[in-house]
Amino acid sequence: MRTKSVGKKKINIVTLGCSKNVYDSEVLMGQLQANGKEVVHEDKGDIVVINTCGFIDNAKEESINTILEFVEAKNRGEVEQVFVTGCLSERYKPDLLREIPDVDQYFGTRDLPLLLKHLGADYKHELVGERMVTTPRHYAYLKISEGCDRPCSFCAIPLMRGKNISTPMENLVIEAEKLAKKGVKELILIAQDLTYYGLDLYKKRALGDLLLRLVKVEGIEWIRLHYAFPTGFPEDVLEIIKNEPKVCNYIDIPLQHINSDLLKAMKRGTSHEKTNALLAKFRQMVPNMAIRTTLIVGFPGETDEKFQEMKDWVREQRFDRLGCFTYSHEENTTAYVLEDDVPQEVKEARVEEIMELQSQISWEKNQERIGKTYRCIFDRKEGNYFIGRTEFDSPDVDNTVLVPAENIYLSIGEFAEIKITAAEEFDLYGELV
Repeated sequence: MRTKSVGKKKINIVTLGCSKNVYDSEVLMGQLQANGKEVVHEDKGDIVVINTCGFIDNAKEESINTILEFVEAKNRGEVEQVFVTGCLSERYKPDLLREIPDVDQYFGTRDLPLLLKHLGADYKHELVGERMVTTPRHYAYLKISEGCDRPCSFCAIPLMRGKNISTPMENLVIEAEKLAKKGVKELILIAQDLTYYGLDLYKKRALGDLLLRLVKVEGIEWIRLHYAFPTGFPEDVLEIIKNEPKVCNYIDIPLQHINSDLLKAMKRGTSHEKTNALLAKFRQMVPNMAIRTTLIVGFPGETDEKFQEMKDWVREQRFDRLGCFTYSHEENTTAYVLEDDVPQEVKEARVEEIMELQSQISWEKNQERIGKTYRCIFDRKEGNYFIGRTEFDSPDVDNTVLVPAENIYLSIGEFAEIKITAAEEFDLYGELV
């Protein structure tokens, strides 16, 4: 058994879940550093803080397993204290206290000052935009708002994150400027709903105004939009994507389904016809924009016919990027009163069908890129390849560009012109121009 450390205690932050959690962990780590604490990210430490996800069953299971793993390490004397924060802790704190009492303290999603206090640190309000970036130094997430006001019937996020609270533009510009000074070239804008930004502060959808301020930040070369809600999409944003070179021709817009009856049951505020009209407008106003979406299969009432409608629609729309998930029956959501009537094995089979179809679409689209030249940013070197991305690809979730490392050197975090020489379903191969 390890003896308790006598000197300065190292705090290990463990992050689970989405990019919003990554951002929250980075802010926490920045606060701890400013308080003179020694902090690491997913490394060995005397004190462990687990930032959990509670979105769907798989994420909850991973979070619980991680908590149990560190509680066991604490019982073996390998760590001194275990704290839990984030979405799972916000949503299930009473259950967690009862089931895993060996955790030293549980905190919710908006308990940062209280968590810091338990870690022997003070919350410093003056640290606007300061955080310890855990992504590669050339790109970073910029969370522009917290919470969500949308009524989606399947979603538990408002239960865990609360109502929408937009971050003032001036604070976001300061944060972007500080990131740029640290070498960040690509900002990935995130929120539960980007298109709702500003309604609480400025009484209008202000994402476009924010973008026009961020493009002026010296050193930032790419700005990418993630998680834009389709209903009430602000059209001025499309004009900005089209006209501002720094704003990537890319949008991540989770559409979830296409059957009008299911969209109504999901409380998405749209229909098959309205969704298609929005996509047509995207393609009309920004013809070369990459559209990424996510879909849910197995929502209550999804018959074979309704699933086939979605499959035909995916084939028709030919999305550039697509993710697909099985419906998770979440307590306290409005869909929970519906019968979860699609068997799990059917849900999983439907995911496979959609992703197989998308794989073929992606392969065909990538074949069209052969012979073309793209400006790429390079994230890392792996084996015999430098791994980069075009403006049409977000890190970790989209296509990569692989350039053989023999006889050339590409700087990580820098841009280069790459001619595509070959393509697979989700990878492009190229050479330096």
